[in-house]
Amino acid sequence: MFDFDEQLQILLEAAYKEDLGDGDHSALSCIPADAKGEAVLKIKEDGILAGVRVAENALKIKAPDSHFIFFKKDGDRMQAGEQAFLVKAPVHVLLQAERLVLNCMQRMSGIATLTGKYVKKLEGFKTKILDTRKTTPNFRLLEKEAVRIGGALNHRFGLFDRIILKDNHIDYCGGIGKAIERASEYTQFIRPGLKIEIETRNLDEVKQVLSAGKVDRIMLDNFSPDQLREAIKIIGKSFETEASGGINMDNLIVYAQTGVDYISVGALIHQARSLDMSMKAYQI
Repeated sequence: MFDFDEQLQILLEAAYKEDLGDGDHSALSCIPADAKGEAVLKIKEDGILAGVRVAENALKIKAPDSHFIFFKKDGDRMQAGEQAFLVKAPVHVLLQAERLVLNCMQRMSGIATLTGKYVKKLEGFKTKILDTRKTTPNFRLLEKEAVRIGGALNHRFGLFDRIILKDNHIDYCGGIGKAIERASEYTQFIRPGLKIEIETRNLDEVKQVLSAGKVDRIMLDNFSPDQLREAIKIIGKSFETEASGGINMDNLIVYAQTGVDYISVGALIHQARSLDMSMKAYQI
């Protein structure tokens, strides 16, 4: 079972190791080891705040007795000039954590903010927004968490928690029918409970899937809105439907008007811009 807190611990420890090496020699060279301080996370751009939970964990790995005063929480709207939190901890820990905290929170807040814009645009439609696996290696945990904070849904986390039969799987296997049959057997005898989704590229492939059955969702990849509407009419309520490929803020409404259940948007993550923040430390 996937454990967010456990994976977050692994990610943060690896990030510290990457940055610290054999020590923060800047701090070691000029600041007493027992110095205490406090730091304020300052917000410099409007958006949706994300990463507060990550920041707390990052500080407490190094200083479990760090004391936080939270002014905002993950998912809150934020405006330039506001503060997210104040933290009291050893100065060396504050300096070690500063860039890690900022990098995570700026990136996550950018993703949450962009995601929130997509979600807001679909208010009133039944269609839900999904993220994809177009993520940064070893940072997917936080990118997908930011999508969730922004109000959209996480698709599968990785290759292990859902079967998605894409064009390459189908071609390598020898066709849609054979790929579905093998995946169905796999979920019966090897990994019970795994959902099966299959990608289709045209109406003929949709009809092949309907004939074979045994899947949970049909992905309609790179369909035009008119093609998508026709495919959904054919599918009816038999399976969940997901549109993907080339969908962005400009054409989002047109695709949602087809009645598709889900729209997956890789741009939530790979087109998001980090938002500016700073972490100002003070000695006490």
